[in-house]
Amino acid sequence: MRIIPAIDIIDGKCVRLKQGDYLQKTVYNENPLDVAKSFEDAGLTHLHLVDLDGAKAGKVVSWDVVEQITSNTKLNVDFGGGIKTEDEIVRLLGLGVRQVNLGSIAVHEPLKITRWLTQFGADKIILSADVKNEMISINGWQDDALIHIVTFLKDYVHKGIEHVTCTDISTDGMLSGPNIELYEKVLLSFPQLHLIASGGVSCIEDVHELVRIGVDGIIVGKAIYEGKISLEELTTI
Repeated sequence: MRIIPAIDIIDGKCVRLKQGDYLQKTVYNENPLDVAKSFEDAGLTHLHLVDLDGAKAGKVVSWDVVEQITSNTKLNVDFGGGIKTEDEIVRLLGLGVRQVNLGSIAVHEPLKITRWLTQFGADKIILSADVKNEMISINGWQDDALIHIVTFLKDYVHKGIEHVTCTDISTDGMLSGPNIELYEKVLLSFPQLHLIASGGVSCIEDVHELVRIGVDGIIVGKAIYEGKISLEELTTI
């Protein structure tokens, strides 16, 4: 079980959105490195780093933040947001990123993902499945792809995907509790997947419930920044 605190980046700052809406943005810290170090100092070992500017632009933007965090912490960083090219993946892995999250490109260019799975290894690639009403959303959650989550994952499991981050957009940043039914459905359909649950975690009881259903990792964001869950509580999971 991996507890994975999240840092979302806009303009080089640590922010959180509500339901993926760029107009509902709260800045929590001007310096993401300080936030990352606080996670490491508390005893956490993983970090989910998202380049929201990159997700919107369709290319990685926040290179400086990535390098600062990978160079100055020992956190196992998984990174997502706008990755579209092999060169970006090579550069990210070279900077010390452990895994890359691929979302929109997995909808538009599945052949690339298949090639990258072979080239980089399934342990380096996380399929980022962002959903609204169980349908895949893309381009920084701005567009719907009209593909059901189970259909989307089935194709990629056949291609060799082993790691999946599933985010329920309707709960993300809302502190309303995670969509347990969604994650149970995914796990029932694909018990072999290393599933990372993202979105809606509001209290330590939510974390325990996700542990109970058997997810491989849990991303926690706003609940940390709003003081709903302490870092000390997360390190005892």
